[in-house]
Parts: sequence; C-alpha cells; structure tokens
Amino acid sequence: MPHRPRTNEPPSPLATVDRYVTADPRSVVSPFRATLIFYPRMIRTVWHASRLARRGRYGRAEWERSSRDILAALERAGCRVEIEGMQHISSFDGPAVFTANHMSTAETFLLPAVIDPVKPLTFVVKPSLLEYPVFGHIMRSRAPIVVSRDNPRADLITVLEEGRRRLANGISIVLFPQTTRITGFDRTMFNTLAVKLAKASGVPVVPVALRTDAWGNGSLIKDFGRIDPRIPLRIVFAPPMGITGNGKREHERILAFIEEHLRRWGL
Repeated sequence: MPHRPRTNEPPSPLATVDRYVTADPRSVVSPFRATLIFYPRMIRTVWHASRLARRGRYGRAEWERSSRDILAALERAGCRVEIEGMQHISSFDGPAVFTANHMSTAETFLLPAVIDPVKPLTFVVKPSLLEYPVFGHIMRSRAPIVVSRDNPRADLITVLEEGRRRLANGISIVLFPQTTRITGFDRTMFNTLAVKLAKASGVPVVPVALRTDAWGNGSLIKDFGRIDPRIPLRIVFAPPMGITGNGKREHERILAFIEEHLRRWGL
C-alpha cells in the first residue's frame, strides 16, 4: 500500500534546510566518557521504539523521531554531526535508490531522520537485523528488503523484485552495496545493485558519502563499539542521477563521489 502523507505533525527541522551542522557542540570528552553518555540514551530510545513496533504503533513519524533522538544522543555525547546536500532529496518527485558506503551502525540509525521527512524509505538489510531481540521489531515494522549476502544471484533477484514493488508504491530504498562495514573504501566491494535497481524501476539513484566511524564497531557485539567524539560524523548527498545505457557511467560517478569525499575527510 502506498504511504500516505502525514498530517498534523510539525515539520522536521532537517526537512527545511540544505545543510545541518551541530549547533554549539559540547566540549570534546574522552571516547570512554562519550560512550558512557551515549549508550544509555540510545538503549532507551530503541527500547521505547521496539515497544511501539510490537504494538503495531511504529510508523513513519515514530521512526523519524527515534532517528532524531539518536542523533541528539550522539551530539549529547560530544559528537559533531555535519550533513550536506539535503536539497537534493527534495529536488525531484517520487522515490529513489539511495546508495552509500557502509561504515558503521550509525547510518542505519541516522538516515531516516534525514530522508524520511521528505520521502518514505526502507532499507536493504541482512536477516540478522530482523532477529535482534529488541531492534528486530523496529526493522520488521519498516518492511525492509532482506538479502542473505551469501548468494549474489539470489540477492539480485530479491532486490529487483522487492525493490521494484517498494519503489512503485513510492517508498525509496537505502542500499549499501558493500558486503561488510569498513572504515576506508574498496571500490571492488561496491557492487552495481543500486544502479541495476534504479534502472529497472525507472527512478533516479542518489549517491551518499558517509563518514560514521565515530560510532565504532565493537569487538564482542559489532553494533556496540565505542563512541569517539573527536571524529565528526559526516553525510553528503549528491544530486540524483538518471540511469542511461548499461549504467556503467553512473556507477563510476557514484564511486568517484564517495572516494572524493573520503579523501577529503582523510580516509
């Protein structure tokens, strides 16, 4: 069923600006202290969201609000968040495929706060995200596209079939073509799935460059690494691109966009 516009809700502050930078950032604290500040707030937000999801009361507005709360918790812990190019999200009608490098858990939590005020969205995810005891309820409520990452051909079929269905209903797709999270960028790990889905569905693709390693990957539980406020969290959206021909030129432009920004950020 297509998403209907939300009513009687104040607009998100992230939907009314082209660029967002943390205002009056706190003095930088140690990663140890930042981690202690962040996770209790993060856990409270996720727990509350999970309760709503289990009751069938977790919709777009609730997801967006949870995402903004996570952003605020990171800022409370001393992190500086910089988001650029948000005008590109609203520069075209209809849904899109957003494709980005994958660096940490942060992007899954933060992107809804940025994209969803303008366009409803869901993610392409691996099955384990739906199996988490608490977070799984949240992710299942957003009707994600689930891929195994073990069989590229089967994943391609799933993403094309399920992705076209979501996009036809006006729901944008966030897709991380890398098979795993890495701090740097290896273009050989960045497949062409986003370009193929955008071409098959007749929608634009929007490249997104991310630096989110301020939220580190944990050694015991990957999603619970330390928070390092000395590293800014950065998100940059490129202008939307239509796919022509076989999409190789657009895929190269996506790679170049991400590589350029990561070099600029010292990675």
